[in-house]
Order: sequence, then structure tokens, then C-alpha cells
Amino acid sequence: MDRVILHCDCNSFFASVECVFRPELKTVPMAVCGDPENRHGIILAKNEPAKKFGIATAETVWQALQKCPELVLVPPHHSEYVRYSGLVNAIYQRYTDQVEPCSIDESWLDVTGSRALFGSGEEIANSIRTAVREELGITISVGVSFNKIFAKMGSDYKKPDATTIITRENYRQILWPLPISDLLMVGKSSRTALRELGIYTIGDLARTAPKILSQRLGKLGGTLSAYARGEESSPVASIYDDPEEPKSVGNGMTFRRDLVCEDDLRIGVLYLADSVAARLRRHELHCRTIAVTIKDPKFKVLSRQKILPRSTDLAKTIAEAALELIHSSWDPEKPIRSITITASRFHESGGEQLSLFAPQEPSGDPEKRQRLEQAVDRVRDRYGRQSVSFGRILHNDIGVGKKSTNPHGAGE
Repeated sequence: MDRVILHCDCNSFFASVECVFRPELKTVPMAVCGDPENRHGIILAKNEPAKKFGIATAETVWQALQKCPELVLVPPHHSEYVRYSGLVNAIYQRYTDQVEPCSIDESWLDVTGSRALFGSGEEIANSIRTAVREELGITISVGVSFNKIFAKMGSDYKKPDATTIITRENYRQILWPLPISDLLMVGKSSRTALRELGIYTIGDLARTAPKILSQRLGKLGGTLSAYARGEESSPVASIYDDPEEPKSVGNGMTFRRDLVCEDDLRIGVLYLADSVAARLRRHELHCRTIAVTIKDPKFKVLSRQKILPRSTDLAKTIAEAALELIHSSWDPEKPIRSITITASRFHESGGEQLSLFAPQEPSGDPEKRQRLEQAVDRVRDRYGRQSVSFGRILHNDIGVGKKSTNPHGAGE
């Protein structure tokens, strides 16, 4: 017997939440955007009236205003988006305990065992849509199918506030004519490679021998072939499953102005390393690998990583490793637009066997440093992140250590 999988996607989520608090925005073209002064001036979400002007997510505010000079720009309120995401998923959990969020505004549900209580997959989808609309004031689109991939494609197929049913009997008619770019995991490079093989639609992909796809795209070729033919069978996670341990913990930032000197660089790196270290300690993890990604004003990107002599969860150690990577690979005369620091290769706290001959922490006494940074964690937990900081970070003009409406956290 086939499973019944739902993919629920909140329509224009950030914009919809903003319209709940400001109903007058529903009838005018509006968009949620980052702060242009902080150089986050891109469109994050837009409402239905804005879509009619061709406003696109991720385009610059300047481009959007060229299309629609009357566009109302609204700053993001991320804490509200997180709160509403929790409220939406709580509604989903009335129907099944197999709810798997895949982003802040999307979740898969397995309702196979819920039909005796709530009806068919389509009836459950419509019931959920009604509950979300009436209780929260936002809308969702739902795809109903026999696997996760087709359910997601169903939620994308018709928007807003719609239910699309994709079955074994109709998926060829509905999905196969769509462009290959509509299939999950088909990015720019794989799309180019597939087109070179004469594959333009999902149907073309499904009809191509898996061996040919694997020869060109490796393991991804076989995966995409299975997706196109409806052979995906991964389970939907349960809310009772243990949360997966993070594979990396990172934070990145586009600075208010370019970093042009060593002092700028040290302020930016220390701020990011402090954030990463605090998140490591929250997960009770030590990292062994530090990676740094740098972007210049022309958006050229450089990535480097190194293995530490000992695992750590200390900000100064992470900062020193990041600075070493930057100094060894980046021209000090070149300005820096943004930096991301990422920690990986984890050990649980207290779980590492130390060698008598292992190099010592470069930041001084590690136990003393550990006590200090844990004390800082406790103060911040009580009074907020900005309540205590490194003296070097205070009174800077690159935008770090200040309350931001558009953080660019990564990887947790």
C-alpha cells in the first residue's frame, strides 16, 4: 500500500506574517528586505500584489524599485517568523506525529496512519489549510503524493492556498512536461550537464537510461533518475526522533563597510568566532576543523580550511585559526566584503583523549579560558548577546556587535 505524504509550504511566508500585523499591506505591493545601509539590500519575500510586478526573491531592492516604484519595503522580524513556524507545525502535529520540517516555512507530513481519523490525504490537506488560514491568518499550499519528492513538487505546482494531488496514475501527465530545473537537487551545473545530453524536461530525464546519467553526473545522476520516475522512498521523520547532531556550526556576515586593515579584520573575525564558539558549547561539542570563506567587493569567493592540533570550543582559538588561514591565503591589500567561519569534525565535550605531546592551546591556559567563556555564556543567557563582548569589538563602524535585523547565520 502506498504511503500518503504531504508537503506543506507557507505562501510568501515572511511577507504573510508581516501582513498579519499590518493588514493594510495585503492590498498593496510590499516586500520584506534587508537593510540597504547594512548592505543586505535584497528582497527576502514579497506578497501577491508585488508578484504581479515581477518582483523576485533575492533581487536587489534597487532592481525591485525599478519594476515598482510604489513598492512598500518592510524590515524583517525573524523572531516572529520563527514563532509562526512553530505555530504552523503545531497545527500539523494535530494530524500526525510524523512531521519533518525542511525549512522555516516547509514541512513534510506522513498521514498514512491518520486517514481513519481524518479522511483521505486530500481531505487532510484541505483541513490543514483551513486551520492555518483561520487560526494564523496566513495561507499554505499542499502537495499530496506517495513520496516526499512528488509531494514537494505538488506544493510548488499551484499557489497560493491550494492542494495538488499527484498519484501514480497522473504524475507523468502533471510532472513530466515540467523543466528539469523544477526537480529537487537540479542546480545550475547539473541542469547544464543534462541539457548537453538533450534532457530538458523531467520526462526526458525519466526516459534516459540511469547508466548514462550516472556516467555524466555520478551518484547524483542515479538519484535524479529515481526522483523523476517516482522511486524515492525516504521516510518522514517523527517529532519523537532524536534531533540530528549538527554536522557543522558556522556564522557569516556581510560587513557595513569593506574590511581594509588588520584591525578591521581582527574585529570581524573575533566577533564571528565568538558566535561559533558559543554555539559549540550550547551543543556540548568541540571542533577539530575550522573553515573560512571570504568574499571581496566583486563577489569573488575564496575558501580555506585547516585541522587544529586539538579540538576546541574556545572563541580565541577559533579566531586565531581563522586569522592564520586568512593571512596565509588573502592579499592584505585587497578589501573584504564578507567572512564566514565554520567549525566541523566534532568531539563531544570531555570525549577527547589528549596526548602528553599535543600542542597546547595557543590562547593561554585552556581551563581558565574555558571557565571565562562559560561565564560569558551564562551572562548572555540571562541578559542577551549584546550584554557582554570583547573590548576590541566595542565602538566599531563595520557593523558587528550591533543588533541586526538580518543575521546571516549558517550551518547549525
